[in-house]
Amino acid sequence: MGKKRVMVPAEDVDLATVMYEPEVIQAPHLTGLTFKLFVKLLETPLVGPLIVSHLKKENKMTELLHNTVIPEAPMYRPEYPPQADAAGINVFTEPEPGVVVVDEDGKPEDRVESALNCLPPYNAASCWNEDLASSFRYWKIRDYAHAYRSNIITPAMVAERIISVIEEFNKKKPPMPLLISFDPEVVRKQAAASTKRFEEGNPISILDGIFIAIKDDIDLHPHPSKGGTTWMHEVRSVEEDAVSVSRLRSCGVIFVGKANMHELGMGTTGNNPNYGTTRNPHAVDRYTGGSSSGPAAIVGSGLCSAALGTDGGGSVRVPSSLCGVVGLKTTYGRTDMRGSLCDSGTVEIIGPIASSVEDVMLVRYTCKVKTWAWLMFEIGFLEQLISVYSAILGSHPADRISMNPSPPCLPKLSTHDGMDALASLRLGKYTAWFNDVHSTDVSDKCEDILNLLSRTHGCEMVEIVIPEMQEMRTAHLVSIGSEFLNSLIPDIEDGKGVRLSYDSRTSVGLFQSFSASDYITAQCIRGIDSPSWHVYKPSKKELDLLNRVWYTLVPSSNFSLLYNVPYSSCTFISVYLLSLAYLQQLAGFESILRRIMHHHMEIFKKVDVIVTPTTGMTAPKIPTSALSYGETDMQVTGYLMRFVVAANLLGLPAISIPVGYDKQGLPIGLQLIGRPWGEATLLRLASAVEELCVKPKKQPASFYDVLKTK
Repeated sequence: MGKKRVMVPAEDVDLATVMYEPEVIQAPHLTGLTFKLFVKLLETPLVGPLIVSHLKKENKMTELLHNTVIPEAPMYRPEYPPQADAAGINVFTEPEPGVVVVDEDGKPEDRVESALNCLPPYNAASCWNEDLASSFRYWKIRDYAHAYRSNIITPAMVAERIISVIEEFNKKKPPMPLLISFDPEVVRKQAAASTKRFEEGNPISILDGIFIAIKDDIDLHPHPSKGGTTWMHEVRSVEEDAVSVSRLRSCGVIFVGKANMHELGMGTTGNNPNYGTTRNPHAVDRYTGGSSSGPAAIVGSGLCSAALGTDGGGSVRVPSSLCGVVGLKTTYGRTDMRGSLCDSGTVEIIGPIASSVEDVMLVRYTCKVKTWAWLMFEIGFLEQLISVYSAILGSHPADRISMNPSPPCLPKLSTHDGMDALASLRLGKYTAWFNDVHSTDVSDKCEDILNLLSRTHGCEMVEIVIPEMQEMRTAHLVSIGSEFLNSLIPDIEDGKGVRLSYDSRTSVGLFQSFSASDYITAQCIRGIDSPSWHVYKPSKKELDLLNRVWYTLVPSSNFSLLYNVPYSSCTFISVYLLSLAYLQQLAGFESILRRIMHHHMEIFKKVDVIVTPTTGMTAPKIPTSALSYGETDMQVTGYLMRFVVAANLLGLPAISIPVGYDKQGLPIGLQLIGRPWGEATLLRLASAVEELCVKPKKQPASFYDVLKTK
């Protein structure tokens, strides 16, 4: 056995001595019958545990999880210690500069109207007089809105074109479906209702008549949620929409169905032998990336303006990068996870994918448009993303209490003052990490855009160092793996495990080797000590206040009204704990020990955004032998996940924006990682990046112009 390793406290790590270690993954690449045989061995008593133990030792997981002493206490989900500016204000709970604050308790319709007021003017003449074939661009949400209002086309007409393409995809051999669950009559019914509203001059919002796909692990009634499996719908019924879907539906969105995905989200390529593997719109012999493969492909192919995915390990950002679209991972707790298969995890979020940042922002804050003034705004690639983000935004009430998020806000992109805020931004780049890619095409293209951003807007580039990258990756793997297994154990024990794909069964074999001790160790790596009374001693005046809260705010309904907390949450215990939390904030309480969270919070004292490529490689090829039995290729997984893990483990917001192509014409994405609750800054910066990518976009090989009018 190796010697015990004792890690120094995070705050004592000497960054000058930190050396970046390129990630080297020791695991076989297997497909076809060889992969099938490997899984059979993996599930064999005695032999399987030996294989897993060997792989864990080869990849230094055993050393970290079993032979390392970590001084920090565990943090079981992202929590953000206060970070004060020069004036002593906590920057994590205050609105960002140059923004519009929106009401997450208000109607989704009103939030989207606020989002529209943040956008620059829309020029219908330039948008509609362009020849799409000679200068490719995606149709955006406001293009559809203009076409519907001007009677150029109707939602019902667009629906027929989309239905035709989806049915064509469903007939392909080998199968490569964009959607797992699809009912053309349900689509026609929604489109007919939207068409009628436009004919009557009474559309619900700018999202009325906009076609959106929903990943198969998010509830969309009446469709089943299978999570890419063949059996999940047998053990879990769908009675209503997920919260995020319900918000979109209230704005008039037309849902095309449930999009394909890597089974149960446990993969980065999008391979799914159960239904067929969705293909990359830019090259049908390439993977889309995963696990939100269907959502990214259906947006990239032009069939939908936007889609919803889930992101627990880059599952929105990776396929967005590989398919040349925009993907937003929000801060953990910013969007409500209720109604998804991963609603109890600590690393996952529901996030939008769109062909532009603007549309992502609109969908995140959904709005009811009281006038048609929204048609007078400029279009941009960011448009789609902003649209979707507007619609789905809004924390779970419990997260709002425990995490104390800053108010959700949107960047003012319609004013020069808003864009001037870019000049003050400091962008952090860890060069050794940034350049750890499969092909320099990726890092060079991202570097070029960052240099152009600095020259154009004056953003300052700051060299940073991020310690303990390998520890962070291991902590994420143990966290997401343990939480995944915990949710699946009853079904595995009930015999459903053998109906999983070989890829998922390989993951289950690894995850079953993690112990309770391993999970706690992973949270210590993530972690931060919880507040405790031995650190903070309230004054007599504060104790008197606590006692008054404890004894006088009864019945609980009084507390509910005072603190705007749901009545069901207001037990005596919650009164006590929330009062304690209030007193700790009042006294400027600061949590003490951190590990990975500490390192990143220190970095965010020096920079506003961390910049990386989204993935370490462009879309990998699909081996023919992987179509029937799946594939395990941890080297590819390592490159695809190289830059995405921190945002999931620490709950930070991040966005992927397309910035160009490699020598083979495959899309490259740039990732921006922000401070907690800093989505507005990311959206502003992403919009600027989008505008700088002035070279004509390459039309995907599989593109469908469903809004064509000629």
